Amino acid sequence: FVEDTKFKYSAKKKDYYLMTGRLVPYKKFDIAIRAFNKMPAKKLIIAGDGVEYDKLKKIIKSDNIKLLGWVSEKKLVQLYRYAKAYIFTPEEDFGITPLEAMISGTPVIAYAKGGALETIIDGKTGFYFYKQNSDNIIKAVRKFEKCKFDSEIIHKHAKKFSKITFKNNIKKYIKNKISLNYKYQIT
Repeated sequence: FVEDTKFKYSAKKKDYYLMTGRLVPYKKFDIAIRAFNKMPAKKLIIAGDGVEYDKLKKIIKSDNIKLLGWVSEKKLVQLYRYAKAYIFTPEEDFGITPLEAMISGTPVIAYAKGGALETIIDGKTGFYFYKQNSDNIIKAVRKFEKCKFDSEIIHKHAKKFSKITFKNNIKKYIKNKISLNYKYQIT
């Protein structure tokens, strides 16, 4: 679930794309950097730290890409809130960062595998790309640039994955199971 009370929703967006997370090989930050190296008019901000930091810093060839390293929670909330879109390149079982973006009203451009298929509605809360390479990210960004997204719809969709919704669904499930067990014990 996503900590919906921590993130701030905004319909006002600034002119940058965002990536966040641990900078490790399987997260494939490098393919997004290579894509944005080829799109100097598009700004990419990456917030995160990890073993790939130095490697990623070296492949940045354009001033439009900022590798911030670790940022405070307050700064991270602001980055999500005002990003034009969130770029999600890895295949994850679930993937919490796209939900953090969406709860902030930010659409997601995601690799179409794993948990992203369960949390992102293609064309409504973001777009998918189907191969983990820079050319597919470029195509997805260009497609995204031609469309309009409704931040309120994105925010409301992400609330389905919020902590309170999770708790309510668990309570409902347990009550249902107790009720069924009680019913069968009496008869």
